[in-house]
Amino acid sequence: MNKLMVAEQHLYLASGSPRRRELLEQLGVKFEIIKVAVDESRLANETPLAMVVRLASAKAAHGRALAANNLPVLAADTIVAKGNEVFGKPRSRAEGLVMLATLSGTTHEVFTGIALDVDGRQLTRTSVTRVQFRTIDSAEAEAYWASGEPADKAGSYAIQGLGGVFISHIEGSYSGVVGLPVFETAELLRQSGIMLLNAADG
Repeated sequence: MNKLMVAEQHLYLASGSPRRRELLEQLGVKFEIIKVAVDESRLANETPLAMVVRLASAKAAHGRALAANNLPVLAADTIVAKGNEVFGKPRSRAEGLVMLATLSGTTHEVFTGIALDVDGRQLTRTSVTRVQFRTIDSAEAEAYWASGEPADKAGSYAIQGLGGVFISHIEGSYSGVVGLPVFETAELLRQSGIMLLNAADG
């Protein structure tokens, strides 16, 4: 008979996102939160993929500087992109509605970069998911904005919330769109020596 053993290792999560916290909890890892603040402005000629890796790495490094001990520090960054146009968190109702109108009836990509700082050495992974939106009429967009959900979400929507009604198809990682790709995160943890599931005969 095989028993699944959840690892007891501990780490820091350099994020205030409740969605990332919930996803990491699903993996059975014990962790503490470190809230970090980095400049999330896009660099000139920076690709969406390079951007999320850079920002995740910066957050992990900042978390390392704030950590009370030498435990691993995990960080992530997620952006929505259509072509080379990047959609972060909307800064206003008007911007949020423009984002929804731009994404309406089209396919876009969600990029998430994750970084794990282990003893000052960083390991990184990325997740890219294609998301297809149905057409969103202006009344729906207004009602959705009024719900409060889009205000702090990249691309002005949450796949795990009311925003899920706009999504007709995804190709890639659902958890990556939420903000922390479970598969890639587990791979990073395993690479650093944190084994999530160990099979043992008994």
